[in-house]
Amino acid sequence: MLLAALLLAGTLAAAAADSPRLPPAVIAVPGALLLAGLGAVGWDDAAATLREVGPTVAFLVVVLLLADLADREGLFGWAAAVTARQAGSSAQGLLARVFVLAAAVTAVLSLDATVVLLTPVVVALARHLRVPVGPHGYAVGHLANSASLLLPVSNLTNLLAVAATGLSFVHFAGLMVLPQVAALALEYLVLRRLFRADLRDAIDAPVHDVPPAPVLALAVVGATVAGFAVASLVGVGPVWPATAGVVVLAVRQLVAGRTRVPDLVRAANLPFGLFVLGLAVLVLVLRQHGLEALLGDLLPRGDGLLALLAVVGIAALLANLVNNLPATLALLPVAAVGGVPTVLAVLIGVNLGPNLTYAGSLANLLWRRVLGADAPGAVRFSAVGLATVPLTLVGATAALWLALLV
Repeated sequence: MLLAALLLAGTLAAAAADSPRLPPAVIAVPGALLLAGLGAVGWDDAAATLREVGPTVAFLVVVLLLADLADREGLFGWAAAVTARQAGSSAQGLLARVFVLAAAVTAVLSLDATVVLLTPVVVALARHLRVPVGPHGYAVGHLANSASLLLPVSNLTNLLAVAATGLSFVHFAGLMVLPQVAALALEYLVLRRLFRADLRDAIDAPVHDVPPAPVLALAVVGATVAGFAVASLVGVGPVWPATAGVVVLAVRQLVAGRTRVPDLVRAANLPFGLFVLGLAVLVLVLRQHGLEALLGDLLPRGDGLLALLAVVGIAALLANLVNNLPATLALLPVAAVGGVPTVLAVLIGVNLGPNLTYAGSLANLLWRRVLGADAPGAVRFSAVGLATVPLTLVGATAALWLALLV
């Protein structure tokens, strides 16, 4: 138990450091093998966990590649230019449209695409328009978490939850649309209020010219999202429509000489996939040595509003203590006993709660690295989180409760 906890802490510390010299997989994978070799977890149990998490990790790798290929087609730059042109000279209008763009990218291409690919585009756009980076940078960073409730593909945590509950793509989206709308509305209102001083002045250099639309990228992404819904209805995993989208864009770019195979391998971020697999085994060891029993005693059952709020609060707290990915892996087996309402409440906690601290999610840490000198300090980040997170948690939970009543 102690060794597993130390290995988990070391893995998360390596993930937070984000150093190419010590990727977290270098600790997570050997650590998992060591624990299995010492008998802390059975090889059969570890293999079963890998079989359960494997398809989710495979999808994550493919969707990261799809987002990178779409970016190479100019999708994010074009979308940012359209956003700026529609905003005109209104700074508040720009913030509203950045919200819409970040929410759409997160929902369709996952929070990783929002953090890694959209954030630098939005920061560059803010500098070009000579407006403060703060409100727009926060919009992208916060929405990487809080806009990831809507679709199973929006967040790795969602994919794990869908695997645990058996919900279809359409059923999941139907239950989460109200919580997602509530979270976005509250997030926007609070951030607009907090940054009102930065949004008073008109934009001096509005964008008038927009590059040609990347028609193929738009068509492929749209068809891929539609494919997710169809695949769910016929019992096919989402990795296959995503793979089809990757093949179309990759073949085009390879033939045109605009990318190379090593570039595609780097974009897929295979070490991150190995990190998730190793992390799943580390959390399994902790679950089998007392953590699951402890969480089972703490987690309420039922679909009443107070029970759901309690689950959300516990999930949000655990996410900020140990990061939302291990929190999800630890909570889902216990939450699944309580049924779909409890699992979805856990998702609200682990998806929205991380906006409270940098440690809450890997997306936060990546966002801080991408922003560089523009990144707020930990105290400032948490101060903004204190203004948004409690409201979005309560609002999204109340919306989930209403959705479950329908």
